[in-house]
Amino acid sequence: MTEYEQAPPSRRVITDEPLIVFRGVRKRFGPKVIYDNLDLVVNRGETLTILGGSGVGKSVMLKMLIGLLHPDAGSITFDGKELTKLNDRQYGEIRRRIGMLFQGAALFDSLSVSENVAYGLHEHQRINPLSDTEIEQRVARSLELVGLPGVQEMMPSDLSGGMRKRVGLARCIAVQPEVILFDEPTTGLDPINTARINNLIKGIAEALNVTTIVVTHDMGTAFDVSDRLAMVHRGRILLQGPPRIFRESEDPRIKNFIHGIAPKGEDVATLLSQG
Repeated sequence: MTEYEQAPPSRRVITDEPLIVFRGVRKRFGPKVIYDNLDLVVNRGETLTILGGSGVGKSVMLKMLIGLLHPDAGSITFDGKELTKLNDRQYGEIRRRIGMLFQGAALFDSLSVSENVAYGLHEHQRINPLSDTEIEQRVARSLELVGLPGVQEMMPSDLSGGMRKRVGLARCIAVQPEVILFDEPTTGLDPINTARINNLIKGIAEALNVTTIVVTHDMGTAFDVSDRLAMVHRGRILLQGPPRIFRESEDPRIKNFIHGIAPKGEDVATLLSQG
């Protein structure tokens, strides 16, 4: 059990203050419309989970936030700053405040675990210079917090899927971000490792008082970790609110997705992406 799974003293403060705001966002790839007038607010300190079927653009939303993709129209603000007008240098300052755990953990196979976790720290040296000793201590501490002490010299090829996810998470928290983005954090994991990652998401939010956005189609994870849920449907938010609202919804699109029920002759992904 990791330190974050042991219910550490809570530093968490959830406010009604918007930290991230999408307004009228449009995004398409060729003829495929991903978002059409997307509106969504993420409040400071909360854990918001984005739901939706495969291909509806959940991960696209995260990539637009960190500047890997750009919206075709609309506004995205972070802490009051308009992101769509930033140049690469200015966007670098935003990325230093946001950590992201990619779906496959995105580790560098040629680097050791220690080098992977320290990668972001070296990238941030110009803004927040650390000595080699401080970097080594930060790496060790981050690995301890995700339950992987003493694995610094291992290579990614030596790690299980669950361990790779946790190393990726250690890399995120090593740079002490204000926001952590989780892109399908439990995909491909067995139930034990899924529970471990869910506990880490909750524990880190409590211990570090970070704002968290989780992208998932796993309803167990969504209900377990979230303060609010938002469901993407046909390029917009179909429903958003606390988990209770989703459990009580009579909308067949919501009920089918939550319970994994495909209407006769259709699959849920098609229903959600095409309406």
